[in-house]
Formats: sequence, C-alpha cells, structure tokens
Amino acid sequence: MGKTRLEAFSDGVLAIIITIMVLDLKVPHGENLSALGPLLPVFLSYVLSFLYIGIYWNNHHHLLHTVARVRGGMLWANLHLLFWLSLFPFATGWMGENHFASLPTALYGVVLLMAALAWMILQRSIVASHGKDSLLARAIGKDLKGKSSPFLYAAAVPAAFFSPWISQALYAAVALMWLIPDRRIEMAVAEKRD
Repeated sequence: MGKTRLEAFSDGVLAIIITIMVLDLKVPHGENLSALGPLLPVFLSYVLSFLYIGIYWNNHHHLLHTVARVRGGMLWANLHLLFWLSLFPFATGWMGENHFASLPTALYGVVLLMAALAWMILQRSIVASHGKDSLLARAIGKDLKGKSSPFLYAAAVPAAFFSPWISQALYAAVALMWLIPDRRIEMAVAEKRD
C-alpha cells in the first residue's frame, strides 16, 4: 500500500477528533463576560488537546516523508496510535468539565502517555521495515525528546492526586517542548534529496 492512503486516513481521523473536541464547547447561557467564566476550564483543556493533536498531525506528516513502503505492522502501529488519539475528546471533556480534578487529570495523562508510547511503536515499526540505516533511523537518532515525554507523563499521572496543577504544568511543558519545530526529519529528507 502507498503511504498516501495511510496519510489520508490518519488526517481524516485527526480532523474528526478535533471536530468532536470542539463540540464540547457549549454556548453559555448569558450575554456578559461572566457567563464565560464556567467555560474556562473546558476551553483551556480544549486548547491543550488541540495543540497536542496539531503536534501529532505535524509530526505524523513529517514521519511519513521517511516511508518508502507501508507494511502491515506499520498499519497496525498507526491504528494503535489513532486509537489513543481518539480518546482525547473524552479525556479532554472529562478533565475540563470537572475543573481539572485529580482523577480526570490523571486519566488525561494516561492517554497522553499511551499516545506517546504508540508513537514510539510506530517509529520503531517504520525503522524495522526500512532498516537501521533508514532515513527515519538516522533522523531520530537517540530521540531524547521522544524518550523524555513518556517519563514526564508518567510523573504527571500520580502527581495529579497531590496537585493537578503540577500535572497540568508538565502536560503544558511537554506540549511546548514539541511546539518548537523538530527539524531532524526535514533535514534528513533534504539531505537525501541533495
């Protein structure tokens, strides 16, 4: 199978995830700014999740530039990633509706952790299919940023039971870390073209 079909399917799923998340933003009953106050936690959790979905979409796009052929294991690894990403609307809504309470905040971290692990599995399946000298293997190298994210999520999950704000700070820090464009794959693809 060509990678364009895999990319198109993944793009469609991510677009639906964002659409479902925005539907949780309910119109307030009231015409003044104070009517927006109770919606702030829902909106903030939406913004964080929107950033995460955008980061995954952007990195997925770059990741697929390294793929020459799609194998069955890669399809399943990609579906595994999409499964965890599809739980973002539920985890986001629960956390926002309950004003960042401990258990919803911890569950949100579990979903982030599982999505990060699924991302690593997808990367490894591509490297396994294309070889240890592949473009992706060279581009990600030691992947310190990719390996540190799951550890930060794993620390944030139990922290939610002591201080949900520490967990939120860790979730935001990881998102900010990934917002800075990761040029490793772009540089590797450019080197290959040259």
